[in-house]
Amino acid sequence: MNNQFEKVEAARYYLSQRLGSLDIDATIITGTGLGEIWKDLKVTMEIPYGEIPHFPKSTVRSHSGIMYVCQVSDLHVIICAGRFHYYEGYDASEIAFQIRVLHALGIKNALFTNASGSVNSDYQASDIVGIRDHINMQPDHTLRGFNEERWGPRFPDMLRAYNMKHLAYLNDIAQANNIRFHKGVYLALQGPSLETPAEYEMVHRMGADLVGMSTVPEVIAAKHLGMSVTAISVVSNVCYPIETLTETSLDDVIDVVGKAIPSLSVLVLAWLSKISQKN
Repeated sequence: MNNQFEKVEAARYYLSQRLGSLDIDATIITGTGLGEIWKDLKVTMEIPYGEIPHFPKSTVRSHSGIMYVCQVSDLHVIICAGRFHYYEGYDASEIAFQIRVLHALGIKNALFTNASGSVNSDYQASDIVGIRDHINMQPDHTLRGFNEERWGPRFPDMLRAYNMKHLAYLNDIAQANNIRFHKGVYLALQGPSLETPAEYEMVHRMGADLVGMSTVPEVIAAKHLGMSVTAISVVSNVCYPIETLTETSLDDVIDVVGKAIPSLSVLVLAWLSKISQKN
């Protein structure tokens, strides 16, 4: 028996009792400083993570640890204000728990947001980047160990981890609204310390545009489950060329990404509109 599967089922059952007959069409997982995007939506229910069986505890400031059940036209959406990270002490399976529970509720579409450092000299602070691919350099893997066949295959293919149609659509919406938008590669490290100049140089040379400490374990889990994945990153600090580096704090990150929330909200609503078209 897979104990993780049983825990997911217990959490799913609790949430299904809270949701009743409500069908959820999509989920959005928010990153550092980005948990306020739900304020543009009609919130119909709030569920603290602490009330959900076996759910991890979010320990990072600006990750409030609340599920917001929201309605946008005919769509019902769960926004998770806060995620879990390897640097908090969680292993990759615990990080993936959230997305596995959401999938167990019948959700097929997931949008991940995060804040990241840019190692692409064309990017500016508060720019928005649609993630087209990733490089996983975290020391634990979401699918390490026993494979739950009810979730997905032992060796899931990651050729198309991200929904490129949705990414192209968001690019069009960004252009129409004069939003600085790029498509880039995200590299995930373990954190929590920010990278050294040599590490930023390494990330740049490896072909990434962004570096962060999240998202990739969840994306792998979502892909394993057969979900449609879209991911958006907000550039919180410009880290390349390394000669221009300055020290960065969490307050700095939250301040910079906060400036991008209005633009990000436009893209989130556009993504939900695309979901409603069923393609």
